[in-house]
Amino acid sequence: MEISKLMELNLTKNEALVYKALLELGPSQAGLISGKTGLHRRTVYDTIEMLIKKGLIGYIKNNNRKMFEASSPRRFLDIIKEKEHIISDILPEMLQIYEEEKEKQETNFYKGKQGLKMVLEDQIETKKEIFILGASPIAYEVLQFYFKWFDKRRKEHKIKAKILFSQRDINIKIPFAEIKYLPQKYASPVAVNIYGDKVAIILWSKENPTVLVIKNKEISEGYKKYFEILWRIAKK
Repeated sequence: MEISKLMELNLTKNEALVYKALLELGPSQAGLISGKTGLHRRTVYDTIEMLIKKGLIGYIKNNNRKMFEASSPRRFLDIIKEKEHIISDILPEMLQIYEEEKEKQETNFYKGKQGLKMVLEDQIETKKEIFILGASPIAYEVLQFYFKWFDKRRKEHKIKAKILFSQRDINIKIPFAEIKYLPQKYASPVAVNIYGDKVAIILWSKENPTVLVIKNKEISEGYKKYFEILWRIAKK
C-alpha cells in the first residue's frame, strides 16, 4: 500500500507512515513503531496523538505500557460521512452568503474563450430576451461549434433575440431571432449584449477576447432604449 494513497485521505506523511506501520505490525509500542517507520520516538508520539484524535488509532495498557493499534480502515468512510453531515448542515448558510455577495457584484471582467462562454451561459440562465448591438461574424470564428449548441438551448428555453449586424455579406442563420442591419461604416469588433439587468460589452478578438459585464438595472434600461432607436432605423 502506497503512502501517497493514505495522504490523499487527508493524512500527513507521518500519520500515513504510522498508520500503515500499525496495520502491518498489529498492537505495538512506540519504540517498535519508531523502528518500523524511521521516525524519531518523540515524532511518533506526537503523530499517534493526532491519529487518536481522528479515531484512527486506539490503545490498551499492558503491564502499565501503552500498546497502540490501528482502527479498522472503515473508519475512513465514517470520517467522510461525518464531513458530509457537517457540510450539509452549513451548506445552506454558505450558499446564502455566496448568493448575497454575488448580488453585490456589479461589474465583472472576463478574458479568453472560457470567460466568453461563462457570460453566454449566464444569458441562458437569465432566461430573458437578448438584445445584441453590433453583432460580429467573428464571434463564430472565435467560438467555433459553440453557437450552434447555444442557439439550440436558447430556443429550447424560448429566449428570443434581436440582433443588429453591421454588414449584410454574412451567411449566418440564427434560430428564434430577428435580425436587422446597420450601415457597414459602423462595423466594429465590439458588441453589446443586453439581457435582464445586465450589459455585456464584448471585444471579439481571435487572440484575446474580453468581456465586461455590468449588472445595473438603470444602465441596462438605458442601453435598451439606445438599442430600440437603432432598431427603428436599421434595415432588414
